Amino acid sequence: MVKFQKMNGAGNDFVMFDNRDGALQLSVRQIVRICDRHRGIGADGILLVEPAQSGADFRMRYYNSDGGEAEMCGNGARCFARFAHQVSGSAAKLNFETQAGVIEAEIIDQLVTLTMSAPHDLLLDRAVEIDGETAQIHFINTGVPHAVEFVDHLERVDVCKRGAAVRWHEAFQPRGTNVNFVKKLSNHVIAVRTYERGVEGETLACGTGVVAAALIHALVHGIGSPIAVDVRGGETLEVGFVRTGAHFDNVTLTGPADFVFDGEIEIGG
Repeated sequence: MVKFQKMNGAGNDFVMFDNRDGALQLSVRQIVRICDRHRGIGADGILLVEPAQSGADFRMRYYNSDGGEAEMCGNGARCFARFAHQVSGSAAKLNFETQAGVIEAEIIDQLVTLTMSAPHDLLLDRAVEIDGETAQIHFINTGVPHAVEFVDHLERVDVCKRGAAVRWHEAFQPRGTNVNFVKKLSNHVIAVRTYERGVEGETLACGTGVVAAALIHALVHGIGSPIAVDVRGGETLEVGFVRTGAHFDNVTLTGPADFVFDGEIEIGG
């Protein structure tokens, strides 16, 4: 039996394992079963706390519910920070390695502020054919790739259908992309719905998607920091940044990271 904790960050839920001893080696099949909401614990993904390899406090490993390892997850990273702080007794300020670079975190009660890796691969106003129509899609990598489309009626978007069409579009191959549909509520407030690559469906929140949506909004509409982002799960996250032209520095993401329950599970083969 292996101990775990269930956490959620703005509705994005995760199964957390302390793997600092390196004993836990999960197969794709095991990850899929653990994340299954009927036959397992149920989650959007799995997070492992492991020893750092390059001088940080910890190493974060993140697996989507399809069993694939992803470079980064913003909501997961906030949960990771609180979980690592709890199991290790570390300071409230810590850092950890991800495939997207070293992330710094500060824990203040139930909120966590992440200092994100520098965004890259910015592309504005790409014309993409979707369902026989031309859509204006923006793109930025905030640790993982994200497409952003502004819409007038967010509640009417068929996120699964349109999200899948963009996610698998030839314009974003071979890696594919996460997809964010964004509505401007005011200059400093937006709402977002996200189709997540690897989950292959809509999730209640996506931290790197929130950052991508906020940064693209800042560029397209000429808005300064900070920007509040309402997510499907009901929470509001805050994105801070310093912008020089189309270049961003000191990008931060602040939001909740909540413990739900803990338990033990038989991993099996």
